[in-house]
Amino acid sequence: MKPVEFSNVVLVSHIAPGQWHALEDDLVVGRGATSRRPDGRMFVSIDAWHDAAFDRLAEAMLAALPRPLHTMVDEAELDLTARWQRAGFTVRRREWEYAVPTDPRATGLDSARPAGVTVVAFGRAEETRLRALDRTIRDEIEAGPGWPDMPAEILANSVLDPSKYAVAARSGRYVGLLRVATATRRPRIGLIAVRAGSRRRGIARALLAHTLGALHNIGKEAASAEVTESNVAATALFEGIGARRTGSNLELVLR
Repeated sequence: MKPVEFSNVVLVSHIAPGQWHALEDDLVVGRGATSRRPDGRMFVSIDAWHDAAFDRLAEAMLAALPRPLHTMVDEAELDLTARWQRAGFTVRRREWEYAVPTDPRATGLDSARPAGVTVVAFGRAEETRLRALDRTIRDEIEAGPGWPDMPAEILANSVLDPSKYAVAARSGRYVGLLRVATATRRPRIGLIAVRAGSRRRGIARALLAHTLGALHNIGKEAASAEVTESNVAATALFEGIGARRTGSNLELVLR
């Protein structure tokens, strides 16, 4: 079969709000899209067949969109990173990807919990109290470190599903939560959060011990997680239980 040849005359069309197509010889050779996070940050993405299509899409999108703009790339994708940098983006932060073992013999985690702390299993938390804890944690983040370095999971205002959460309770109050997505090939730890007044008491470890133990019992050998490079406490927590770095993502920004 004769390979398809292109003219390199790329035309870009703004086909819908937040969506662009790049056309070459009447074929779609690239797509661009935007999404706005609940914290207000605008993220852009481009999927293009070749450099000319990427550059034309970037030119059209950046001319139409307000700054700052953000994008996420796999750090191993050197060509894609170079394309965004050619468009003027610079590295803002790095997220480590981890493979987390579930076997207690590998993690060193057991069923021991801090005094007075109980873990409410997945699907057992009272939704009203879980929602109140979620709101409290959001408020503490807004009053403290702010949103830019928080994982996307905590920014989403989607329907809260108790079946995805394990919850830590102390003195009758919900003080911490852990969320897992199991629809993916490897279960994904999307969020661990503990209320400000209850940190440094082993509650995050207790949530991990419960969650990883439950996954191990159903035959899952590992889970995945992402940790911002600057989050020293979370990095120490995961690496302390034998989690292995498997890759990294970069958040790039154009100001």
